Amino acid sequence: QVRLAESGGGLVQPGGSLRLSCAASGSILGINAMGWYRQTPGKQRELVAEITGGGMTNYADSVKGRFAISGVNAKNTVWLQMNSLKPEDTAVYYCHAVAGIVPRDYWGQGTQVTVSS
Repeated sequence: QVRLAESGGGLVQPGGSLRLSCAASGSILGINAMGWYRQTPGKQRELVAEITGGGMTNYADSVKGRFAISGVNAKNTVWLQMNSLKPEDTAVYYCHAVAGIVPRDYWGQGTQVTVSS
């Protein structure tokens, strides 16, 4: 089992920045990749950014150039630096991990990010 704990959400004005953190605990040796998804009411959860154990990253087109994901493998912690935030970035952001020999998805509880003036 892998447990994910997120922090860092909140209210920010358009153009501002926030940094989300996610710390994994439990069977962390089996983690293959970590990342962030987001979801707004009535819409499917969508990938924001992910990072593999080898350090490869992948971003949604809508956040490229504004968001940056980074991680510390030894500590199985991942951060999402969000810059130049827009109102359309408003969502609940979920930390995600893939772990296990037979890959399984794990999710955090979610943290609200609201971009509004």
